[in-house]
Amino acid sequence: MIPNRPFRPPALTAKDKLLEAAVKLIRANGFAATSVDQLCAEAGVTKGAFFHHFASKEALGVAAADYWSASTGGFFAEAPFHALADPVDRVLGYIDLRIALIGGPPEAFSCVAGTLVQEAFRSSAAIRVAAQSSIMGNARALEADLDAAVAQCGVTGTTGASLSRHVQAVIQGAFVLAKTQPEETAADLARDQLAHLRRYFAMLFGRETEEE
Repeated sequence: MIPNRPFRPPALTAKDKLLEAAVKLIRANGFAATSVDQLCAEAGVTKGAFFHHFASKEALGVAAADYWSASTGGFFAEAPFHALADPVDRVLGYIDLRIALIGGPPEAFSCVAGTLVQEAFRSSAAIRVAAQSSIMGNARALEADLDAAVAQCGVTGTTGASLSRHVQAVIQGAFVLAKTQPEETAADLARDQLAHLRRYFAMLFGRETEEE
C-alpha cells in the first residue's frame, strides 16, 4: 500500500528553467539586452547546459516564443468563458479576462512574443515566424466565437478572422503604450485600451444598452 504523501510536481529540467528565465528576462529587459550569462544565472544552470539545449541565443528566442504559446494557449483554452452559451458573451468574457490579467509593471503582463518581434522582426526571420505563430495563434483561438457572434447578430462587412486580428492589435498596442508610462500608471493605461475594445464589441453586437 502506498502511503499518503503530498503531491510534488515534477522538477523543472534545465531546459525548462532556461525557458522560464527567458520569459522573465525578455519581458523585463527585452531580448537584445538579455545575455546568455544572465539567462544562465537566472535559471541557475551552467553555460554548458544552455548550449546543450540551444545552439544559439536566437534558438533560445524561438523556443521562448513557442514555450510562451504553449503555456498561454493552455491557460486560455481552459478559461471559464468557454462555458458560456452565447458567443457574444464568450467574446466579451475573453476581453474581461484579458483586462483582469493586467496588473503591476508592464513586465508582469506584457507579451513575450510581442516583445520579441518588436526587436527582432528584421534581424531574425526565425524569431519573427515564431512570434507570428504565437500572436496569430491567439487570434485564431477567438475566431470561431467571433464568427458565431457575427452570424448571430447579422453583422456585415467583416469576419471573425479580421476581428480576431483587431483584438490582438489592440492588446499588443496596449502593452506598448503601457511601456511608455511610469510603473504606477502603466497597467491603468493598458486596461483602458481593452475597455474601449470591449465597448466596441458591445456596440458591434448590439449589447451597448445592456452594458450601460
